[in-house]
Amino acid sequence: MDVSRRDQLYTIDDIYALPDGVRAELVDGKIYSMAPPSRTHQKLQHFFDRTIGNYIEANHGECEIYPSPFAVFLNKDDSVYFEPDISVICDLSKLDEKGCHGAPDWIIEIVSPSSKAMDYFTKLMKYQAAGVREYWIADPAKQQIMVYQFGEKVMVEQYSFDEDVPVGIYKGFSIKVN
Repeated sequence: MDVSRRDQLYTIDDIYALPDGVRAELVDGKIYSMAPPSRTHQKLQHFFDRTIGNYIEANHGECEIYPSPFAVFLNKDDSVYFEPDISVICDLSKLDEKGCHGAPDWIIEIVSPSSKAMDYFTKLMKYQAAGVREYWIADPAKQQIMVYQFGEKVMVEQYSFDEDVPVGIYKGFSIKVN
């Protein structure tokens, strides 16, 4: 499949038709290839997965955490398909064997040089519109986390990796990267 054609609109079927090992995301009918993650990216993803998973387990939480690759179908029309680095889903009725159908409660994206525009702009807008409650953008190059809490009003805060970052969906839980 030629994913470089800009005039063609793609669907989730085209994502599933990609060759094994090729990862991509779908935004409004356009396919965006995903570069392989760096070691730092993988280390951060594992840290978030382990830290959040341990918290949920220790507190007998009902939410489930899924690291990428994990399919998130934001819209019912299959025009938006993402593989967030971390997805936390509390409404388990959204889950099936293919992934999450609807907005996860909390998403963390780890920025890489090739994903900046997608993470800071496109995904931010799509996640907010879909009903994600909390969105973190972890930027290893800047050593910072941008926290977006979407509700009646949008709250945005910036933290360094050296600071405790409070988790909005879990009162009393915070994460310090360094």
